[in-house]
Amino acid sequence: MEFIFEVLFEIFGELILQVLFEALAEVGIHLTRRNADAQPRSGWRLMIGYSVLGLIVGALSLLVFSHSLAHSHNGRLATLLLVPLLAALSTVLLGKLRTRKGQTLAGIDRFMYAYLFALGMASVRYCWAQ
Repeated sequence: MEFIFEVLFEIFGELILQVLFEALAEVGIHLTRRNADAQPRSGWRLMIGYSVLGLIVGALSLLVFSHSLAHSHNGRLATLLLVPLLAALSTVLLGKLRTRKGQTLAGIDRFMYAYLFALGMASVRYCWAQ
């Protein structure tokens, strides 16, 4: 029973960290993106761009918070598999709130782009967080 609570705490802690950095990236994207009249962007380029951005943000997160909250191997693996899904879902929910308020959406407000961003960040943290 203690093992389950430990893994849940590890996942929840990494999820909070990931959602925080993803929210900061989302704010930055919304502030710096071009106007809505620009040409549509290629889906492949967006996928690669959000993946690379996730890798960069993952590296930056190590500068701020270098220790992984997941200490066991199973906990770290669970954070690699589950946290990106949960973080992407939270970003999609924020995107739905933006839609209700009449705001335009950026790519990161869509599940696939948010997932690729979160997976990039989680991969860096999985490999290099102590």
